[in-house]
Amino acid sequence: MTEKSYAPTANEKKVTKKTKLVVDKNVKNVESKKTEETKKEIKEEKIEEKKNETKVQQKKVKKDFVIVNGLNVFVSTKEAVAICNFIRKKNIKTAINDLENVLKLRKAVPMKGEIPHRHGNIMAGRYPKNASIEFIKLLKSLLANANFNEMENPIISEAIANKAQRPFGKGGRTKKKRSHIKLIAREKKENKNKK
Repeated sequence: MTEKSYAPTANEKKVTKKTKLVVDKNVKNVESKKTEETKKEIKEEKIEEKKNETKVQQKKVKKDFVIVNGLNVFVSTKEAVAICNFIRKKNIKTAINDLENVLKLRKAVPMKGEIPHRHGNIMAGRYPKNASIEFIKLLKSLLANANFNEMENPIISEAIANKAQRPFGKGGRTKKKRSHIKLIAREKKENKNKK
């Protein structure tokens, strides 16, 4: 007869060691998956917290003035200075309407120098169309900035035009006209003493 080992403890030990290794690997895989998932969840939570913090910070920042800078605008400096004087201390919407009337030749921009007279209350003036178009673009962006900062009644407090770099034209015979334009709008302060 063949001898069989009837010692069940020896076989069980071998089997349990193998199964323990397999089970340990499975447990490690499951734990690593769980840790990866928890890491992803933590990252997502941090990203959401940062978004909420930036939203809160954006709401807290409120300016009392807005600025628009136009660099190297294709406008004559003389016309830009005249239009700046024309729109200064006006509401942004009324300034846009006035410049649209200039485009329609209904309202003239007052200018100094040897310029022909115009009908109305001004001595001399012109209808600078291209300059008006550029100023309307700048005023619309200024109005958008004011709306973003929740200004109720923005008024153009400063309008400045300066000479910019003037590149040469074709062949180098002429120089182009360029201007830097800076517009600043502030909220109108109403006097509470007046009744």
